[in-house]
Amino acid sequence: QGGTMSLPVPSGSVSMQEYLLQGSVLDTSCETLLHRLRGLSDNVDSGPEAFMDHEVVYILRGSQTPPVMLRARHALDQPDLPWQLRYVGTAEAGIGDKSRSTLVRTCIDVATSDNVTTFLTDMGFRLDHEVVVKGFLFTKGCIKVTVGKIFRMAVPGNTDNLDPLTLSHMVELSVVSPSGQDEVADTMKMFAEQLKPIVQLEKVDYRRLQQV
Repeated sequence: QGGTMSLPVPSGSVSMQEYLLQGSVLDTSCETLLHRLRGLSDNVDSGPEAFMDHEVVYILRGSQTPPVMLRARHALDQPDLPWQLRYVGTAEAGIGDKSRSTLVRTCIDVATSDNVTTFLTDMGFRLDHEVVVKGFLFTKGCIKVTVGKIFRMAVPGNTDNLDPLTLSHMVELSVVSPSGQDEVADTMKMFAEQLKPIVQLEKVDYRRLQQV
């Protein structure tokens, strides 16, 4: 995983593998996708879970080491919930291998107190960007599906004044599990096939995007 800096695993967190497919759907087709997901997911009776999250992304740059990115997120619609801090590693080699159904990367998630952003700043991390994501969460067994609209903040730190970043919603299909559970990738791919042609979910090669 060249370019990935290893981090010590904090107490109370677990290093896991994330299997991921991503895509986007135009706002005009979003309701069609939500209708399809309602029929396919485990939320058929209760409906999807709405969410509105504030995500703040921090980067630590070293002179001799690759930069480290951490994502701090908290729920604006459920302010009593703890903040979540997430680290994700570089996608595993073989993303171009057509036999591999999804992107696979290491991830560490840990619940934190609400002063986590101050802590990261004190540790030398610098704010890279912040957004608000508003959308819906569906589940199908171990699969999590999020359909979210990304908003930029007109004033840094002010989550009340928001502007849409694009004319589309981001769609993510993910499973977080211990290493070696590659069969979940095939299950995800089959589920993604049922969402076509409304949305095309694919492996996203972040390293290639960074070179553009």
